[in-house]
Amino acid sequence: MIIAGEASGDLHGSHLVKELKKLDPEGIFRGWGGNLMQQAGVELMAHYRDMAFMGFIEVLFHLGKIRNLFRTARKELVLFRPDVLILIDYPGFNLRMARYAKEQGIRVCYYISPKVWAWKSSRVKKIKKYVDQMFVIFPFEEEYYKRHGYQVYFEGNPLIDSISRFEGNMVSREEFMKRNGLDNRPLIGIIPGSRIQEVKRNLPVMLKMTEHYPEFQFLVAGFPTLDRDMYANMICNRKVHLLFDQTREIMKFAKAAIVTSGTATLETALLKTPQVVCYRAHPLSYLMARMLVKIKHISLVNLIMQRTVVTELIQGDLNPERLKQEMDLLLYDAATIRRILDDYETLASMLGEPGVSKRIASRIISHGT
Repeated sequence: MIIAGEASGDLHGSHLVKELKKLDPEGIFRGWGGNLMQQAGVELMAHYRDMAFMGFIEVLFHLGKIRNLFRTARKELVLFRPDVLILIDYPGFNLRMARYAKEQGIRVCYYISPKVWAWKSSRVKKIKKYVDQMFVIFPFEEEYYKRHGYQVYFEGNPLIDSISRFEGNMVSREEFMKRNGLDNRPLIGIIPGSRIQEVKRNLPVMLKMTEHYPEFQFLVAGFPTLDRDMYANMICNRKVHLLFDQTREIMKFAKAAIVTSGTATLETALLKTPQVVCYRAHPLSYLMARMLVKIKHISLVNLIMQRTVVTELIQGDLNPERLKQEMDLLLYDAATIRRILDDYETLASMLGEPGVSKRIASRIISHGT
């Protein structure tokens, strides 16, 4: 049984399931995730779009629904009684499932650690108590857990595999432009996120950049599970192209990208496109995060490098004036572009070699035999 609560978890879960199936062709997989996990062979009990709540206030508003989801998951766990429960990120929900599974005598593997190094370090105690194997995806996490007396496994970051597969099969730039009715002008990518709340809070400011760069074509990466009308209402009459299921192509072929904080920032870096990272949350959620979170950066690029590589425009700093300043640098300042690309090379070297999902699958199978 495997549980992922958002799009990135669905992606990584799908690759892990494919590798597990190679090692155990007769294996049966059930779980919570998305289309990619389903295509990989997981019988879905629930889709992550019903679980993807973000921010303190948003979670508070949906507590009743989350409780019902948890009761359903516990019931399914007992009925299915898997040899192993694999939990992917999504800590508020999955750590509760880890505890319940251990109480039922079910082995628990956790893939993509909760960000205990950022906040709620008390969760380390729960992890040590309820998780049999923890697989981390950032190099600094291994040392963090070591200081807490708990062995974890860093086999590399799964995006290395995913990006490698994408680049090996992607269409040419010319074909991409032709397929989407684009002219020869260079591209600016807008990646507003995969959740309704973050798209609504970030996309309107991002779209204001269309007023300043007529020599570029703007591409908005629409997320396939979100309503097209929502995007259309925000885009209105702006000259942009709304493309679905082509996010990585947008990242790859854009001269620069405006990216909502999340996994997409790391994908954009691995695809070697200069970016500015944006993030707006509900004001109360942001205030609570400022009080509780103990990290200097929010983007994965800067967190892994442990210094500022890409600019982060957070909350009030995400305004048209500041965003344009950063975009001018990304589009026209050669020194800024070169520095970012050099840092991206260092970043990629820190994330391990290809074969991440295969190595993790092997550890999960061998640990259970």
